Amino acid sequence: MSKATGKGVRFVRWTLGIAVGLVALLAVYMWWVVESFDTKTLPPRHGQVDVELFAREGGKHPLIVGLGGSEGGNAWASDRWKPQRERFLDQGYAMLALGYFGTPNSPEKLDRISLDGVHAAIMQAAKDPRVDGRCIAIIGGSRGGELALLLASHYPDIDAVVAIVPGSAVFPALTDAMTTPGFSHHDKPLPFVPMTWGATPDLLIGNLRGAFETIMRDEPAMQRAAIAVEKINGPVQFVSAAQDEMWPSREMADAMMQRLKASGFRHPFEHLVVQGGHSEPLDEFPKMEAFLQRRFRAECG
Repeated sequence: MSKATGKGVRFVRWTLGIAVGLVALLAVYMWWVVESFDTKTLPPRHGQVDVELFAREGGKHPLIVGLGGSEGGNAWASDRWKPQRERFLDQGYAMLALGYFGTPNSPEKLDRISLDGVHAAIMQAAKDPRVDGRCIAIIGGSRGGELALLLASHYPDIDAVVAIVPGSAVFPALTDAMTTPGFSHHDKPLPFVPMTWGATPDLLIGNLRGAFETIMRDEPAMQRAAIAVEKINGPVQFVSAAQDEMWPSREMADAMMQRLKASGFRHPFEHLVVQGGHSEPLDEFPKMEAFLQRRFRAECG
């Protein structure tokens, strides 16, 4: 073997050794993050939310509650959502923008978010003299769609839901460990679909859909964590993306449609499939407005 060849072999071995060492360190670090995460203590500001109510004067208006997704903050109070917010106000609604994590007065992470705290904030807003508290609809996107469906399935005073690219079950919290559910009820973690080590490669390369598809193969967990959409006390519209890159929203909405059909759900329900990725349904608000007018507003009077 020549000196050059020998150096090349040593370099390859050295490079492989470094790579194996880095992988081992990463694996140890990930194990430590998971094992050291506090799954018992509820996060700071648990049960708190940030809200901003938008309402015109002149009578009582049906209330629409707007929930953002995994981006956190209070999306519906932002300038980005002002045009659609104003459209709802022009159509005679009051609008409650609700931030349930990632705001100054709410938990930092989407981790065991309190359904009770969110619902209490909605009921407080419903007492405003400009709001008709008998008519409450929730519109939420992505993890906010998951939350909207959970709220409506637990509280019968929610009268309608528009769930945009929603999940059909309770999924893991958005923490480094992902060992707790995103939501809780009566301060108890809800059953959820656990993150598995098998989904780690997809998470590392940013393939979120692949990670969700992996954990969703756990059928018993999906059944335990499934949102009881048949308990919703009003009309439901699912709006999914046919080529959703974040998670299989179309397939999950189809599963919820089947669940509603199998239960003999007595309220109107429909599934609007939008061609494109996770954000494409946001171009279809006129169809959501029409659903709310036809199935929610008309019944409120």
